[in-house]
Amino acid sequence: MSQIQELHEQAMDLAEMAEVAKLRGDLINAQELFRQAFHKETEAASLLANNIEVEPARSILHRSAASLAIDCGEISTAERLIAIALSGNPPQEIADELKDLFVEINIQKYFARRGLNFDEAKFQSLITEKT
Repeated sequence: MSQIQELHEQAMDLAEMAEVAKLRGDLINAQELFRQAFHKETEAASLLANNIEVEPARSILHRSAASLAIDCGEISTAERLIAIALSGNPPQEIADELKDLFVEINIQKYFARRGLNFDEAKFQSLITEKT
């Protein structure tokens, strides 16, 4: 098994354990597990960051690492991971998901800079309707 695949599988196992801990109300343990998963997935993604020939694996790993970064409150890191993923040649579906993820983490700041109110509940209902 390659180092990248091993790191990814470890990250996904940790993320699954974090979700279970979260469902059980063990938020402290969930946060620690999400952080461990984030570090593993980021390490896996970094091993492919400069190799745009290995799509879609490259962009998928970066998207996953960005999602885990968001779970850990690492928004600027998530933005950087999204940018790295989009700088390659991701398949259109993955590129669209990355762009959506970027919008989701930045829309509140966008509205605030323009002095507009942002209704999180309406936004979440729009996202839910689209999926």
